[in-house]
Amino acid sequence: MSPNTEKDDISLTWKLKFKPLLWKKGKAVNEIEEEFRKYLGVKYAVSFNSGRSSLMAILDSLELEKRSEVLLQAFTCNAVANPVIWDDLKPVYADCDDKTFNIDIEDLKRKITPKSKVLIVQHTFGLPADIDTILEICRQNNLILIEDCAHSLGAEYKGRKVGTFGKASFFSFSRDKVISSVYGGMVATDDDDLAKKIKEYQDRIGYPSFGWIHQQLSHPVFVNRLILPTYRIFGKYVLVLFQWLHILSKAVHWKEKRGMKPSYFPKRLPNVLAILALNQFKKLERFNKHRKEIADFYRKELASTSFELPPETDQIYLRFAVKHQKAHEIIRKAWQNNLLIGDWYTNPVAPYDTRLDKLQYRSGSCPKAEILSGKTLNLPTHINISKEEAKKIIDFIKKWA
Repeated sequence: MSPNTEKDDISLTWKLKFKPLLWKKGKAVNEIEEEFRKYLGVKYAVSFNSGRSSLMAILDSLELEKRSEVLLQAFTCNAVANPVIWDDLKPVYADCDDKTFNIDIEDLKRKITPKSKVLIVQHTFGLPADIDTILEICRQNNLILIEDCAHSLGAEYKGRKVGTFGKASFFSFSRDKVISSVYGGMVATDDDDLAKKIKEYQDRIGYPSFGWIHQQLSHPVFVNRLILPTYRIFGKYVLVLFQWLHILSKAVHWKEKRGMKPSYFPKRLPNVLAILALNQFKKLERFNKHRKEIADFYRKELASTSFELPPETDQIYLRFAVKHQKAHEIIRKAWQNNLLIGDWYTNPVAPYDTRLDKLQYRSGSCPKAEILSGKTLNLPTHINISKEEAKKIIDFIKKWA
């Protein structure tokens, strides 16, 4: 629903829709890579059309033996597990911590085998994982660390930006992430040899089609000028219709829910989406400051209620994730009242209708993640949520408090 989009983003997108010569190639790709590189303080940043394509580039460039094990946490999106499967590697799911939503260190240790080669660590909802412990585990077991920073652009661990600890990291600029260009992603690394291979991979894969690019450019305009203003009346039905007609894209293709790869992965980042990402990147500090302010408001309002709140530690709060035994009922009732409370994640591998067997997840293997997926809801913190709107959400969910 383009939560980060502001008036200048919509105006910029509208202008770019009529400049197709800027859509595929241009200087904006190099600019966003350079800005990203400098912001993180890394040697290399390489862009792609999504976080999925970014992870695919890393895994391909590592040149692992087929069916090598890649450790990743449950309570995640299929966008992380699928690139592992598509590269003919084996995902091994570790449970998550029921307080931080990040990887459970003890279960991770139990899941390591001689075939384990890579560990993907997710900084869930913008809360950095326990990097010191994770780095030690990787050292002891000769594991390659990849950081999943899709939720955590701008977050820091002990004064250092996340995404700078592993051999490589990847970020997402999807519509519901820290900054948004509808689709987009980035790889960051300090490894010279790996960066060379990733850039070669970027050169090989080419750009997405003009039709796909036009579909993404339509998203901020239609959502903010037609769908959201009429959401309480008929806008939600227009959204479904436009997605069915392929005027607008879905965040997750149905094929991904079955472990299959859509044709638009992997691809390079088109220049026009790089322009949108650059415009959002300028706002990053303001966006994250706002998220923390809204999170502080939620925390104050929900103190001493039956909602279990997230840890009060340094994080960027992409979402303010809370736990309640009636989470699904609250989410469903909120949607009926046109309050867009989030449902990350209602499955140990999301979205809710993902075929877990196709994602090679074995039911019962991560019990904490399965329990959390039944009682987690997350409150919006994005720039278009004002204190007044946050108060409406709080007043609504306090009926269950």
